Amino acid sequence: MENSRTQLIAGNWKMNTSRVGAIRLASQIIASSDASKTANCLVIVPSIHIADVEGLSKHSHVILGAQNAHWEESGAYTGELSIKMLKDYGVKYLLVGHSERREMFGDTDQNVAKKFLLAIKNDIKPILCIGETLEQRENGQTLEVLFAQCKAVVELAGIQSFANACVAYEPIWAIGTGKTATPEQAQETHKALRNWFAEQNQDIANNLQFLYGGSMNGTNAQELLSQPDIDGGLIGGASLKAEEFLKIYSLAG
Repeated sequence: MENSRTQLIAGNWKMNTSRVGAIRLASQIIASSDASKTANCLVIVPSIHIADVEGLSKHSHVILGAQNAHWEESGAYTGELSIKMLKDYGVKYLLVGHSERREMFGDTDQNVAKKFLLAIKNDIKPILCIGETLEQRENGQTLEVLFAQCKAVVELAGIQSFANACVAYEPIWAIGTGKTATPEQAQETHKALRNWFAEQNQDIANNLQFLYGGSMNGTNAQELLSQPDIDGGLIGGASLKAEEFLKIYSLAG
């Protein structure tokens, strides 16, 4: 069956860049990336820089994303941001369940599912991040862990919600370590994930974008992006260097 998948290159800036640096980086990406490409270009910026980057990107082909939001629409949650606030500033994508949020800030499968559902309700496209630790991988638990993380969201939000979402596979052992799964390993995992979704709904599985989030860079991107079930990348460190991020984007279909 034919699919309508396009590739998505998403740069997650994490807690990096000054205000001036964010404006400079966004400006370089907007000015130098190919607006005619089929692939989509997304920058996921620190919340404090969203207004500045939105002002630069709103009339361009570069899409704006946010790194986190609360699972409630409003309330007494000091220090948090709501999805509605982000929507007011032109945010189109939201990371949910990133491994750093799960590990450092206690995001559970249940809270991740709530954020995912609220994003869907507000017409923001969630990128569900899933991944396994090195210990889990060595114990042969990779797929068990990944399927459980997906199942928690499907049970709350429903399988049809993935018609407006992406999944990013980020092997935790490869994030920020310089290590990466081989293209064959990444493809094998992405294919298994697509097969799991196909058991829930074949059309959803055919069209769902699976991004690879394990230290993709300008050197390994071409081989990773050529795999049939890798539909783009969630880029960390390489997204902070305009030249390298643009190289990855240029390799996307």
